Amino acid sequence: MTATSLIRELPVLHRHNVRVYWEDTDAGGVVFYANYLKFFERARTEWLRALGFGQQQLKVDNGLMFVVTHTAVSYLQPARLDDELELTVALRHGGRASLTLAQQALRQGIVLAEGEIRIGCVDAGTLRPQRIPTPILERIA
Repeated sequence: MTATSLIRELPVLHRHNVRVYWEDTDAGGVVFYANYLKFFERARTEWLRALGFGQQQLKVDNGLMFVVTHTAVSYLQPARLDDELELTVALRHGGRASLTLAQQALRQGIVLAEGEIRIGCVDAGTLRPQRIPTPILERIA
């Protein structure tokens, strides 16, 4: 996975901006590596919301929720305190019960971190895999 591979290969479906705060950094003012997963989560949540599918409403209306089943992240350059980051979401693969998404964190167009995140649709009570509702699949196709 090269620094620009995800941008070239896949159309970006959603962009979300975040600012880096003290709570996101380590003692040196650099974003703690695990916080990129939080940033990616926010971007995915806002992507679904922009499609009309709030995650709380999906749980209330359908008894379903998305859970992360796999992550792989490459850290290319550090983000620092007060940086404004652009987070992207692109669909790598869509299945009946899971989606594999390519995500990036950029600062002024420079890729700082990129990852592949697989999310699965599960029953909110049992956590057993379920089909992704057809309206969601239709919107992301």
